[in-house]
Amino acid sequence: MSRHNLGTVVAFEFLRTITKGRFWIATLFVPVILIIVFLLVFASNSSTSKSAAAQKDAHFSFEYTDASGLVDEAVVEKLGGAVATDDAAGIAAVKGGEMEAFFAYPADPTKQPIKVYGADSGVFQNGKYSSVAESILTSSVESRVDSPQYTAILQGEVSSNTTTFTDGKVAGGFNAVLPALLFLAIFYIVILLLGNQMLNSTLEEKENRVTEMILTTINPTSLILGKVISLFMIGIVQMLVFALPTVLGYLFFRSQLNIPEFDLNAFVFDPQQMIVGALILLGGFSLFTGTLVALGAVMPTAKDAGPIFGALMVLIFVPFYTITLIISDPNATIVQIFTYFPYSAPVTALLRNAFGTLPLWQAVIIIVELFVLSAIVLRVAVRLFRYGSIEYTNKVKIRDVLGRRSPTTADTAAER
Repeated sequence: MSRHNLGTVVAFEFLRTITKGRFWIATLFVPVILIIVFLLVFASNSSTSKSAAAQKDAHFSFEYTDASGLVDEAVVEKLGGAVATDDAAGIAAVKGGEMEAFFAYPADPTKQPIKVYGADSGVFQNGKYSSVAESILTSSVESRVDSPQYTAILQGEVSSNTTTFTDGKVAGGFNAVLPALLFLAIFYIVILLLGNQMLNSTLEEKENRVTEMILTTINPTSLILGKVISLFMIGIVQMLVFALPTVLGYLFFRSQLNIPEFDLNAFVFDPQQMIVGALILLGGFSLFTGTLVALGAVMPTAKDAGPIFGALMVLIFVPFYTITLIISDPNATIVQIFTYFPYSAPVTALLRNAFGTLPLWQAVIIIVELFVLSAIVLRVAVRLFRYGSIEYTNKVKIRDVLGRRSPTTADTAAER
């Protein structure tokens, strides 16, 4: 009977949620916004490319004076420029509209700025004057360097490749960090999107005043576990929906959307990191789900539960205020507190696990702590829901509920 009840609750809660229009409105809101943003980026990139091409082909008249002696006249002639008699004449030509721009190169360009004067073409277009003035000087200097290698170095065409080692093996670097950080991203997405659903999973029946009718046919334990399992399933549906536009954009429109290419072969999937990350994610999700379900059982309305719900949501962001310490000094006292405090442990531990600063023995302690506490919280949630289901106007006193003896089979039958 218990298994039948559990399956019934899971199917009912899952289908009830995914068949609601507001669920799909909330779920599809983010993907639709992403698609709109992708389209705008695509259109913007096309427009930018056309503008860049037009600006590249555009020419404007200019004169210059060179006190440094570095400007190459051949470079200037290619751009259609000419030498001015003096600075005053050049500025006057721009003011009078006879010339579009004038550049005055100082004796020492490394210590003094190039003075650029031009006809106003708008805030965003005026930058072309300084760009051309600087490129003329750069090209002139590069033309004096005989070696192509020297020229490449001066142009900044130099790269480096760093290899680090851990325990005699090549360290993965960020290629090892990113896969483990995926668990943190999933945790945030699921908690933030399903937080209200977790809270309302027990409040809805209380506010509709039907819980005592439900408990006449379904065991409270099966009811709570069924709600938790259905929340897991709903979370999977939402993650798949959110991932769809990103995956499609990456596969088919990567170049148009300027999405960097990810070489999955370069990523390092450390088995220990991935297993630890998955277990911390499941433990953290179970803890928050059980806590919010218990909160819904205690409070008579969602309005009453709001402040505590907000405080729980704040706890998952608090570790980010010490992210520099978490990464650079994981043994700091505040980091250790956040690591072991149950409601900040998931985020802190997932960060430390990704950056390789979470020893296996600490990971085991945190995982056990999360799962054990989740089981306790779920057990408490069942008792709170059993005794608080008919408290429609008052908050359930946890001390009174926990102080009662566990009901026997006879008591349960009598209650039903």
